[in-house]
Amino acid sequence: MGAACRPAHHPATIEIHRGRAVARGDVCRRQRDWGNGVRIKAIEPIAVSLPMKKPVLMAGETVARADNLLVRVEAEDGVVGWGEAASAPTMTGETLASMMAAVDHITPGLRGRTADDFAGVSAAMDARMYGNSGAKAAIEIALHDLVGRATGQPIYALLGAKQRSRMAVLAVIGSEDAAADLRDAEGRWNAGYRAFKIKVGLGSPAADAERTRSVCKLLKSQGEDCLVSADANQGFGVDDALDYVRAVADCGLDFFEQPVEAHALDAMARVAAATRVPIGADEGIHSRDDIERHHELNAARGVSLKAIKLGGLRAVLGACRLCDQLCMSVNISCKTGESSIASAAALHVAAVAPGIAWGLTVTNPGLAEDVAVAPLRVENGHVDLLERPGLGIEVDERRVRLRQQEFKRVA
Repeated sequence: MGAACRPAHHPATIEIHRGRAVARGDVCRRQRDWGNGVRIKAIEPIAVSLPMKKPVLMAGETVARADNLLVRVEAEDGVVGWGEAASAPTMTGETLASMMAAVDHITPGLRGRTADDFAGVSAAMDARMYGNSGAKAAIEIALHDLVGRATGQPIYALLGAKQRSRMAVLAVIGSEDAAADLRDAEGRWNAGYRAFKIKVGLGSPAADAERTRSVCKLLKSQGEDCLVSADANQGFGVDDALDYVRAVADCGLDFFEQPVEAHALDAMARVAAATRVPIGADEGIHSRDDIERHHELNAARGVSLKAIKLGGLRAVLGACRLCDQLCMSVNISCKTGESSIASAAALHVAAVAPGIAWGLTVTNPGLAEDVAVAPLRVENGHVDLLERPGLGIEVDERRVRLRQQEFKRVA
């Protein structure tokens, strides 16, 4: 008899399934039964508002609370999966209310479908509704969590071969106070972080450049390799962006993300041509076509990929593979304020991506309160891959309900 199916009295036969202890033999039977095609019974969109430890300051936006969509998908046999997407009106065009309405609109086209038919579900969502990539991503993540739990597999195993088990997490540094940023950077370094992102586009190009140079000098002088990037979040016009890259040309900056407006590819290309610092695209990347256009125009040498922009984990992985073919660098990222649900999902896709030279950004550490029983842990600036079934985290549904926001449903 295999180790996974030992008699129920053996201590190793107890697992946590759907938030409770069950005999591993029961898990094995569920895995065998999965071949019968477990179907989607219910999809519930849940709006939550989560407190941040401190506001996150970016060009054009300050995130003081995290207004996120959670999606709870239940199969006919009672297995539950969870997904998440942050509201991001300036990035995806979606608000919390619009994502709630989108999930309600999409659900009739998915109810009764086989839960592991990911391609079929994606096609059905697109047929039912154009766009709404964040809402679709939350559903797709929840289905991967559900299928992983039902089959006893972590999500990364549903996506492909594991490439890495431990990943460096980008520490985000951002204010208009240079002294505070230096203290923050030093504290993060001492905590084990070796990858950093400095938020710019907040003040004048000269002030942002001086702050960037100071942080780079501090970090690059530590005698150990590290990755230091800057992110303007579309905050500069082209002339200001050019002034900034000229001022930081020799400070050791490893890449500069989204210097100008997302769809101004000519301006992106002008900035890229003016500096040896690799330029990255974030808000301008919503599809494989976007990646190819940036590459063809020499507008970016790398990209930041988010499930909410591309519509799910499989689309992110496909984009990673395209970037590998084009020799473009990749950062896999969550949106500011996303909880351990989205952060764990990003971790799983990062584990199977061909390369993540520009690191992994998980955002649940910025929350004062998470929805997970045990939030995803960043230790010594790194995060370890979760090997438990599905996302590998347990959602505290009581906490979810306490943070749930009510919306009037549209018929």
